[in-house]
Amino acid sequence: MTEGNLIEIDGSYGEGGGSILRLGAAYSILFNRPIKIKNIRANRPKPGLRLQHLLGLKLLSEVTNSSLSPCGIGSEEISLIPHSLNDVKSFSELSVSTAASIGLLLQPIQIASLGLKKSDKIEIFTRGGGTYGKWAPSINYLKQVTYKIFERSGLKLDVDIQKHGFYPKGGAILTCKIHPSKEELKPINLTELGTIDLIQGEIIITNHLRRNRDNIGLRIKKSIQQQLKKNVKIETDIKYTWVDSISPGVGASLWAQSDSGAIISTGTFLGEKKMSSGKLGFIVAQELLTYIKNEIPVDNYLCDQLIPLMGYVKKPSSIKVSEITRHTQTNLDLIKFFTTREYKIEKHAKYSIISFR
Repeated sequence: MTEGNLIEIDGSYGEGGGSILRLGAAYSILFNRPIKIKNIRANRPKPGLRLQHLLGLKLLSEVTNSSLSPCGIGSEEISLIPHSLNDVKSFSELSVSTAASIGLLLQPIQIASLGLKKSDKIEIFTRGGGTYGKWAPSINYLKQVTYKIFERSGLKLDVDIQKHGFYPKGGAILTCKIHPSKEELKPINLTELGTIDLIQGEIIITNHLRRNRDNIGLRIKKSIQQQLKKNVKIETDIKYTWVDSISPGVGASLWAQSDSGAIISTGTFLGEKKMSSGKLGFIVAQELLTYIKNEIPVDNYLCDQLIPLMGYVKKPSSIKVSEITRHTQTNLDLIKFFTTREYKIEKHAKYSIISFR
């Protein structure tokens, strides 16, 4: 690659967080363009790379046989140069000493895999980290929503969780298997919610919180069902599961598939010390009801994850979302560095349409 092909990105642009780093690195591999990212997280209380960012970058460069510039915790500039994608590593191990989100650690390789058509399977074994965490997609959400939508396009991802991890110690154990598509990826078009016949949900509670006369899972479940029953006439299938984990925690999420192919979800809400089980159930239910009432087929969390796919797939794609968040706009602006594909945003009173043509 020549210096003229190098893409320089200001890491403090827009929302200025770790997503610029993750997406920029992933796009570098996906579009085969070397990058330099400066001012990484420059406006954050602790600028530069944190451990989770460093681990994600190293995993991406290892799996894709790319050259990553020397960097460490606190580094505010990195360079990444893609090499031959015919020599992708089929198995990697990742060790995480914190409760860093495994969902975010896997995001760069997940996006890069959209273009790894000559690879049969990429397997990543992870020890440590969190399956649940604030401001990050839980593994449960990825399995039930993101990965199912990706599979329709052609990229198949499987996750097997052996042990869950919560803040502050993490300690999760899981295996992620990625099966890149051999064929041209199919576009994503989700602009109608359609009809929902079933709302599903899962409440994960660690065994630390088991009590003889107080079933937290049951109380959260009842609260969710009460709120849903008041507002919609849709059947529910909500389960609660007790799991082993180093740190105590509660994670609750709902999702629903419609006849249009949409899968809407609340994302994952975590239990907090001063929040009652009833309150947690109420918040989760209201989140899903907002999407249903406004007929939104793509939730805010899925929107950001679909933008790389929409920008890469050659055919037109469109999605209907409730709002264009600052995070979403940053993602849209970033992809313009790597492709000449044009996108359009149509803003309406209660929703927006994002289209790639």
